[in-house]
Amino acid sequence: MTESSLIKLAIVILFLPLLGFTITIFFGKKIKYTYILEIITVGIAFFLSAFIMYTKLSAYTDTEIVSEFTWITLGSTSIKLGMLLDNLSVIMIFTVTLISLLVHIYSVAYMKGDTRYSRYFAYLGLFTFSMTGIVFTHNFLMMYIFWELVGVSSYLLIGFWYERKSASDAGKKAFLVNRIGDLGMFVGILILFFTYDSFSFDTIFSQLSAGVLPFGTETGLTIAGLLIFCGAVGKSAQFPLHVWLPDAMEGPTPVSALIHAATMVAAGVYLVVRVFGMLSGDALFIIALIGALSAFIPAKFFLLSFITV
Repeated sequence: MTESSLIKLAIVILFLPLLGFTITIFFGKKIKYTYILEIITVGIAFFLSAFIMYTKLSAYTDTEIVSEFTWITLGSTSIKLGMLLDNLSVIMIFTVTLISLLVHIYSVAYMKGDTRYSRYFAYLGLFTFSMTGIVFTHNFLMMYIFWELVGVSSYLLIGFWYERKSASDAGKKAFLVNRIGDLGMFVGILILFFTYDSFSFDTIFSQLSAGVLPFGTETGLTIAGLLIFCGAVGKSAQFPLHVWLPDAMEGPTPVSALIHAATMVAAGVYLVVRVFGMLSGDALFIIALIGALSAFIPAKFFLLSFITV
């Protein structure tokens, strides 16, 4: 299979959950079994993801497959959109679609009888589409757009039973706390754009290799890297933006499996791995420190509760 064919399959994988979401959200009340279409679209996306992963890792192991086009041209600046297939993205997309499919299937029985049954599956489709976009993007602009879509869809899922005040408050809390991290990420992306006149990973990393740094100093690079890492702090519920996670369990149990255990929290890890090449030594030290605090603080409270019992 050619590289262009793999890109086309990736585009199909990206938009299949969105197709399921659109049909389910608009026709869910009129047509009884529209949620089945949502499950089918995610199932097809999973099998295509498995095929792409196998093909990429066997035939194009050492190749980054990139497809891009110019979206907007402002003077001498061209803002491009595109897709990136590398070993990291194909493994991640396989994981995302697999977990999403399992959650969809489990939810069929778990959510049976709920008054907003079809809407629930539509929200799952929107979340899957958003995560898929994060994985396949080849630039910071698209990543940030899909990053915010993940925030919106997670808010809808966490606060799905909004008639309960605790669930409604949990959804708002998750949304607002994540906005704090996302604001830092947005500022970091702007710093990179005004420094390198591009959002593309390849362009930014190649100029970094040539010695071009934000504000002309390594400190500027550290600041930009840490600001982008703020997005991962929010989505992965790391210290000090971890406070939304316990309340988020107010959502349906399958949502916890999808968002908190497998995909949304893992999006922060994926972001760090994706931008690892631009993280300075100082930035990595601070990231390691925050990671250690995020691990030991809950472990401390768990130990104290265990001793108390």
